[in-house]
Amino acid sequence: MYDKKPFIAVGPESECTSGWSKILGRIHDHARGVICVECYPGVLLNEVEAAIRQHLPEARLLSTAEAFLDPGQIEQKFEEQLTDDPVFGRMVETDYSEFLDPARLAALRGKVDPAQCTIIMGPAATVIWNEPALLVYADLARWEIQRRQRANLIPNLGLRNQDERAALKYKRAYFLDWRAADQQKRKLLDRIDFLLDTNMPEDPRMISGEAFRNGLRKTAVRPFRVVPFFDPGPWGGHWMERVCQLPDDGAPNHAWCFDCVPEENSLLLGFGDYRVEIPAVDLIFSHPKELLGEAICQRFGAEFPIRFDFLDTIGGGNLSLQVHPLTEYIREHFGMDYTQDESYYLLDAEPGATVYLGLREGIDPGAMIADLERARTGEFLFPAEKYVNQFPARKHDHFLIPAGTVHCSGAGSMVLEISATPYIFTFKLWDWGRLGLDGLPRPIHLQHGKANIQWNRTTEWVRRSLVNQFEPVQSGEGWREERTGLHPLEFIETRRHWFTGVCPFNTRGTVHVLNLVEGKQAVVESPTGAFEPFEVHYAETFIVPAAVGPYTIRPDGPAAGKECATMLAYVR
Repeated sequence: MYDKKPFIAVGPESECTSGWSKILGRIHDHARGVICVECYPGVLLNEVEAAIRQHLPEARLLSTAEAFLDPGQIEQKFEEQLTDDPVFGRMVETDYSEFLDPARLAALRGKVDPAQCTIIMGPAATVIWNEPALLVYADLARWEIQRRQRANLIPNLGLRNQDERAALKYKRAYFLDWRAADQQKRKLLDRIDFLLDTNMPEDPRMISGEAFRNGLRKTAVRPFRVVPFFDPGPWGGHWMERVCQLPDDGAPNHAWCFDCVPEENSLLLGFGDYRVEIPAVDLIFSHPKELLGEAICQRFGAEFPIRFDFLDTIGGGNLSLQVHPLTEYIREHFGMDYTQDESYYLLDAEPGATVYLGLREGIDPGAMIADLERARTGEFLFPAEKYVNQFPARKHDHFLIPAGTVHCSGAGSMVLEISATPYIFTFKLWDWGRLGLDGLPRPIHLQHGKANIQWNRTTEWVRRSLVNQFEPVQSGEGWREERTGLHPLEFIETRRHWFTGVCPFNTRGTVHVLNLVEGKQAVVESPTGAFEPFEVHYAETFIVPAAVGPYTIRPDGPAAGKECATMLAYVR
């Protein structure tokens, strides 16, 4: 059964404190002088403030908001990088100091009296007072931030725009707010006295900084899964609802599952029956070499470069016809060092399902762009089949999609998308004349798109280079390995392993990401007993850190003795 709440067992229940009364009592027991409650943007500050005033009424409470620039000044300061595009901006390398007014900052510092219990609360608390007697870090999952944006519960950093469209708040957070917040977080991970999980403000959880760092250390040297999240979309289907046994949440469909996007997903640390949810990026920031490997750190820094996600169109519709930017284009226009090369691996497909991939032989590029322009204005429906190839899509097919290739999954497919991480950079060319779930037209980026389409990727080249490029690599007793791509233009290598017995693997100093694409259950084990056996189920994605080295996978439970298969991705 697909596990929707995977966790890493870290310590006993006694290491986790639950509820505001006990949490603030524990803080009070340790505090003398200045306490900083550093809050990641998206924490419900009014909830934290109310709890402090109720349970620590004797403390003097100061808000970091007093030191911020006026919202209009912040807007003006970053308008060039954020642009007026509804989806894209330019990655902003900044920190909290850029959001603060020097005079207001000095005035707020002047209110701090280290001789009495003073709590400085909010984003940039540790910029206001860098050496507190006690440092509490209030964190939350990236997905929970998005949920709060959609519910108009939170504004962007330093603004009062909680009623703005959720897509615009997300864009601003992605390109700006989270960049500044993560800069500060990296500096603090080794200094945190307490980690506060604020994903459920009605039932917060807190662990010591030592327990938090111990959990990250344990995770960095053993196989683990991040917490998946599911989201509807205008083209969404219903395969995941059945196979992943999703609860009835009122959504019209489920289009996406972010099954392994560490920049977006979270980790659950287990303390007895308690779970503490933290962003998975905390692990990347704190243990990049153990997790990613030395070579990847030198190449990408502390960024996880591989993404696995699900695209469900079974019972749904076509994805938008799209193209991803070339590396030089994404670097020049958006400040990213690498682009979204990807592939579609078919977990399942209905009869007649197809994938749109590459251009038909002999088409006129000018005519295609003209038709896309007309379609964007609503004059007519773009005849995609006239210009774009359609290839039959069957279970276990693998379609390679280097940047610059026009593509989309058609209806009736369950896609495991394997790609480089910067997923936001999708240039929609045509969206089949439909509206988004918000009732508004989805943005089309034809100007960006036509600047990146590789017009020489036509039918025969695509068939020869991008469709089911399977190649035997090696085999042993009860197992065999195939190379399945990706294309030489892409930096991710993928391998498929079929096995009825014990199948050997070795990270060789680089992170592995795998999905069990065939078979009900398998177990991941260490030949030396370096980690506890790790159970995985059909369609679950899991990460094996670079530090693990040799490991094995074999069928287990109801799959024992039956053939299973994994898809493995790693950086070449």
